[in-house]
Amino acid sequence: MNQKVFVITGTAGTGKTTIAQYLHNQYQMPQVITHTTRAPRDGEVDNRDYYFETPASFEKNHYLEAVEYSGNRYGSSREGVERAFAKNPFVSIVLDTKGATTYAQVLGDEAVIIYLTVSNHAVLNERLVQRGDEQARIAKRLASADYVRDLVLPADLVGVAHVIVNDDLTATKRKIDELVKQVSSQNG
Repeated sequence: MNQKVFVITGTAGTGKTTIAQYLHNQYQMPQVITHTTRAPRDGEVDNRDYYFETPASFEKNHYLEAVEYSGNRYGSSREGVERAFAKNPFVSIVLDTKGATTYAQVLGDEAVIIYLTVSNHAVLNERLVQRGDEQARIAKRLASADYVRDLVLPADLVGVAHVIVNDDLTATKRKIDELVKQVSSQNG
């Protein structure tokens, strides 16, 4: 069976983490663990939440995509993808649209891009409040260039990404099930 990375992308509040968890629970699809140079937060575990790296060890990996945010490095590596593939030929990762575009370009057919969106962007603020984010943090996030960029499917992903409008989680899960079934049948 060919290996596939289900790349889940879209802007904040569209349900990316929820869908990644669904893929894990429903299809035993492990999430690719990404790397960071930031210190672990309370409760975070190395090799589960992130690969926590020093600046020197971060440089030793082979990254498909990497960014710097608030003085720390973050990235997803070929090594991380291979470790996930050792568990299952289908794996998932949550990325911003820039990272998803890179995965599509570098991995080609090995990447299954899922772009989540909603029909009414006003609901995104409500979802961020419901998940417990602080209002000041939400306002900052909604004003960020990354948020605005991820509101729209990038031109490089048009015709590549599977666009799913996540207004209703039950309907979204059905669409995800159909997609996994389709990829599995093409993959046999």
